[in-house]
Amino acid sequence: MVLGEDRDNYFVSRSIYSEQSFAEENERNEKVSQNLRHRLLTHCSCSARKALAIMKSIFPILDWLPRYRVKEWLLGDVISGISTGLVATLQGLAFALLTEVPVAYGLYSAFFPILPYFLLGTSKHLAVGPFPITSLMIGSLVISMTPDDKFLISSNMTESNATHLDIAAREAERITIATTVTVLVGIFQLGLGILQVGFIVRYLSVPLVGGFTTAAAFHVFVSQLKIVLNVPTSSHSGVFSIVYTVIDIFTNIRKTNIADLIAGLLTFVVCITVKEINTRFKDKIKVPIPIEVIVTIVATGISYGVNFEKKYNAGIIKQIPTGFLAPVAPNVSLFAQTAGSAFSIAIVGYAVAVSVAKVFATKHGYSIDGNQEFVALGVCNIFGGCFLCFVAGTALSRTAVQESTGGKTQIAGILTAVIVMIAILIVGKLLESLQKSVLAAIVIANLKGMFWQLFDIPVLWRQNKIDCLIWLVTWVASVFLGLDIGLLVGVIFELLTVVLRTQFPVYAVLGNVPNTNIYRNIKTYKNIVEPAGVKIFRFSSPVYFGSVDYFRNKLIVGFNPVRVFNKRAKALKKIQKLIKKGQLKTTKNGVLADGSSANEAYEPDEESSEETEDDNIPTKELEVQVDYNSELPVKVTVPQITIHSLILDFSRVSFIDIVGVRIVKMVIRQFERIGIKVYITEYEDHILKKMETCGFFDDNVKIDMFYLTIHDAVLYIHTQNLFKDLKDPILEKISLMEETNEPLAVTDLETNVEILEDQNQVNGFTVRLKPRWVLLWSAQLSSLLDNNTPLNQSHVKVGK
Repeated sequence: MVLGEDRDNYFVSRSIYSEQSFAEENERNEKVSQNLRHRLLTHCSCSARKALAIMKSIFPILDWLPRYRVKEWLLGDVISGISTGLVATLQGLAFALLTEVPVAYGLYSAFFPILPYFLLGTSKHLAVGPFPITSLMIGSLVISMTPDDKFLISSNMTESNATHLDIAAREAERITIATTVTVLVGIFQLGLGILQVGFIVRYLSVPLVGGFTTAAAFHVFVSQLKIVLNVPTSSHSGVFSIVYTVIDIFTNIRKTNIADLIAGLLTFVVCITVKEINTRFKDKIKVPIPIEVIVTIVATGISYGVNFEKKYNAGIIKQIPTGFLAPVAPNVSLFAQTAGSAFSIAIVGYAVAVSVAKVFATKHGYSIDGNQEFVALGVCNIFGGCFLCFVAGTALSRTAVQESTGGKTQIAGILTAVIVMIAILIVGKLLESLQKSVLAAIVIANLKGMFWQLFDIPVLWRQNKIDCLIWLVTWVASVFLGLDIGLLVGVIFELLTVVLRTQFPVYAVLGNVPNTNIYRNIKTYKNIVEPAGVKIFRFSSPVYFGSVDYFRNKLIVGFNPVRVFNKRAKALKKIQKLIKKGQLKTTKNGVLADGSSANEAYEPDEESSEETEDDNIPTKELEVQVDYNSELPVKVTVPQITIHSLILDFSRVSFIDIVGVRIVKMVIRQFERIGIKVYITEYEDHILKKMETCGFFDDNVKIDMFYLTIHDAVLYIHTQNLFKDLKDPILEKISLMEETNEPLAVTDLETNVEILEDQNQVNGFTVRLKPRWVLLWSAQLSSLLDNNTPLNQSHVKVGK
């Protein structure tokens, strides 16, 4: 490569590379395949260093704890742990309402999962605990499996057949279902982590997660709205459950408890306002104001002092047991019934947790192991489920508090667990008079970020309409069909868009930017020029069973090669019949119509000429040369062909299957039988290897049709055409010399060679004749001319 005087320009001088010529000059690296025994020895060998590395990968605490900087990190972790502990305590109480279990179990869910994550987690900032979306998903499942009708019992106190709801039995059953599902979620997550399939979360794209979480926010809002209003509603689950709940709320809106409504509204306004202050002045406020804690303390004191329950019939927590309950084994018989929902919850919980962990890992310059996170969350949920917890994940607000208050490691997580433990053992009893509407308002206030995702819709529509459709379809399906079905619909629709985009991809006809080796879409730029007689087609998709028909149908060359071949065969057949009948004559230069004989097959045209030109279309019966681009003396319209070469740009073909190989080979044969050469360029090595494996090459389809770049193929085609144009005058002179016995001057040949070299200065590349070609011509001709030997065509050879 040579830089020009202008440093923005450069000039390249090299050979034209086909796959064959490139392979001759550049040796490939041979991949040595290892046998099973060698692989087992490599992966199953053991050493002290390898054993330590495996232990550190399973228990990341062994890696970071010995390197803990006490003086630099401890103070930040202590402040962070206390702040996060207060937030986690209140969120545990609030999110328990979403799970449809007593609030005390929210405290357990905020405590137990932290312990195994301290040992197994790879994130330094993730605050493990209840997550509103997974809590709501479990709550929907719990409601669907424990409807109120199932717990109605008859009353023996009156003579009538009155019934009442057995709340204690219903709560016990709901706790059993919630904890069993939590264990099953953990089993799924642990199994996926052991199988190293953390990549599965990649199928949950950002638009899909955005639509899903926004829909979940709507479900959470509706479920908490009925608590803020304290109106009686029926338990609904499944398809259109949110619609039925809203109908129930507005049907009973007159029964709203004013004390709960006012407490909820005040809590919501205060929390939103202070959270906005924390966000706007985060640079000045080193520790965010724990407004949830302050509001909870104030609301509890007011409720206790005024006695809202007795005076205004307000809904309060009533009872929070002190201390821990004994661990309980899950009800294995429920596994089959809840497996589908548990798998959805496992994926959603993991996806959100890993997404949040990656945000803070990127911010602080460390990495997390997705598969190890699967294992860590799985163990957290199995362990927590046995101690009466519901599914643990993370909440962005809680993790943000842990990070923003100076947390550096999971030491802050352990201190968070200590604060929650104090609440379970000591403080819990003091919160029994707290109104549920206050907790519900805290939950709704924390949904602000999820609702704000609605403003992503116009941005997505401008940036990528397909991503916007994924967002909308997921949101609509999750809102109206339920979160589990909505997630499934979203994933299916997302994968469908990928399939359709590969099945019906973008394609283009390319042209050359003058004086460069750059080729672009001719419809996009004004100064693009198509090489004369050459069509360049780019297909931007894998060539597989789903896209081959589209590839074949959209191969834009201006004509259908099958139709052209059939029309030519039909015309040639009629011409042969007319020749046999004597109505047409053949000459040295082509087919001549005999005007003295009647030609019933001839289509009269006053301006047409009776003489046709020749083209190479051999037949078994008669050797006839016909120019199909001229007017034919038969009633057959043959499409005219303006190209002689077709280049297929495979630069965007990521893979090809056996169906694609067969279709490409069929397309090549269709074009080559009507005289159009096909070349394949810009392909990946694995594409060529797959073609070889699938039997692409034979006597007619050879590897010399593959060229490294489009420009290589164009230059080769151009050079071949120049050789063809040069050969005819030389042979004509040789033929004339044989008739006249006059010698042919070697200078004439050299002049033609120089003309050819001058003409080959095209498109920014220098293309020169191989020296052996010039030497071959000059040496042979000089020798023959010196000996006065008569020349014929066999004496002239043109090298490949």
